[in-house]
Amino acid sequence: MNKPRCRRQTGFTLLEVLVALLIVSLGMMAAQGQLSGFAQTAYYMKKKSLASWIASNKVTEFSLAPRWPEIGDTSGNIEFADLEWHWEAVVEATEVPNLRRVNVSVSLAETPDDVVHELFGLVEPPPPPGIGFSGWQAIPQQGQGQTT
Repeated sequence: MNKPRCRRQTGFTLLEVLVALLIVSLGMMAAQGQLSGFAQTAYYMKKKSLASWIASNKVTEFSLAPRWPEIGDTSGNIEFADLEWHWEAVVEATEVPNLRRVNVSVSLAETPDDVVHELFGLVEPPPPPGIGFSGWQAIPQQGQGQTT
């Protein structure tokens, strides 16, 4: 006579499946958190780089202007890289008579109190009329441009 064999069921129990799903979901949440952090860091670095370029451009504009900048505050808005930016410049006197300090701070126009980047530069007065780069002459090096 054949005895009925007791078959053992193979597979996972409900508890094992729930524990596996819990572990997978925790891992997915950690991965999502890291991706979110990377995205926020990339956006911050983009804002910081663009604001740095704007501040550098403003300091360069002050140094290349035909008139020496007046001491005081100026500000304005500029569109750059499809974003609206707000910049503020403070021109101050220095201990050196022929130098002025220019402090430029840049923020997004929607949050002007949240400064993204600050930069300072020193500006000298422009040369007198008629004297510029074309008025400069290269000093010949020894052996170049000289006949003896």
